[in-house]
Amino acid sequence: MTQSSQINSYQVEQLLKRIEKIEARLEINVSPGVAESGKEAHHFCALPKVPPRTFDPSVSPERARLIRYIGKKWVNGTKLRYYFFESGKYSGGNEQKEIVRQGFEVWKNVGIGIKFEEVRNISEAEIRIGFLQGDGAWSYVGRDTIDLPKQGERTMNFGWDLRADSRGVDVPVHEIGHALGFPHEHQNPFAGIVWDEEAVYKYFGAPPNNWDRDTTFHNVLRKLATGEVEGSKWDPNSIMHYAFAAGLIEKPVEYQKGLNPAGGLSQQDVSQVRLFYPPLDESSYTELKPFRSEILSLAPAEQKNFAINPSATRSYTIATFGELDTVIVLFEDHSGDLKYVAGDDDTGKDLNAQIQVRLYKGRRYVLRIRSYSNLASGEASVMLW
Repeated sequence: MTQSSQINSYQVEQLLKRIEKIEARLEINVSPGVAESGKEAHHFCALPKVPPRTFDPSVSPERARLIRYIGKKWVNGTKLRYYFFESGKYSGGNEQKEIVRQGFEVWKNVGIGIKFEEVRNISEAEIRIGFLQGDGAWSYVGRDTIDLPKQGERTMNFGWDLRADSRGVDVPVHEIGHALGFPHEHQNPFAGIVWDEEAVYKYFGAPPNNWDRDTTFHNVLRKLATGEVEGSKWDPNSIMHYAFAAGLIEKPVEYQKGLNPAGGLSQQDVSQVRLFYPPLDESSYTELKPFRSEILSLAPAEQKNFAINPSATRSYTIATFGELDTVIVLFEDHSGDLKYVAGDDDTGKDLNAQIQVRLYKGRRYVLRIRSYSNLASGEASVMLW
């Protein structure tokens, strides 16, 4: 073999190795949403694992479905206070925080009954936001934020530099969507997605996510229970939907070359958040007076709000009556700022919600009652005494 042919053989061998590396990069690390650009793959949200809610055998499948669908949503009118860790390993720079603040503004600007407030005291916050690098992006879903983490622990994290992410504010908008109670849309059981499962495991097991198979299954391949989503309409443009590179989805066939949500809140995102959290007119609340029953004609996910103006300072009981699954929450009105006082949740139990609390003359309180399911044709009611 001549020296020239040896050089040519060597060059061909090197070229083949380069092609193999390029193909591997295309197969594993093409960025969802920017597949044509050749950028590195995006980081993705990995939700914390929480134990599934279980019910007594006496709870019917329909009742359980309604409770799962509504159960993680906040009562409408709640003010969610968020806190940024200011020092230590969970702290983040001001520019990072500002992008997250913009995410809250996106949801606020939809015009909903939920309010947001940044606070400097961690003990006041339902949402506690860290920036621990390398820990991924994640959030607890809805009321899991207050039911599961211990006080002072993070309930949301951003584990990479948001300033360098081409998705911009959509990253915190997605995580705040979880905090409002919304799951991953690509796990909608009505989506009809058929995955190339091994390709999915390989993709998410590669940098920058480096997920193990269990994490990939929990956040991508696992189908949500039908009771956790509304109706049967899948929304591939939802802010709660991942983008997926080519070769991960087998069906529907139109997404075999990749699925790329449009970005921002979709029309269905807006309609869903307004369904659970419509704007509230606090001037229209019925006054709940002692020993006077008020009828609760509530369909699942509907809510009634009452004003309470005690005429005497003493201990009171507030309770629901009838076969109705509800969550009730009492707030004290501090010049328009509602502070949580007490609450109870009777869902999935053969009990009624009840609060025993001391109320003060001259103060104003707001009682919010959200229905999960109505178990009988008779009317339910609420009373204060």
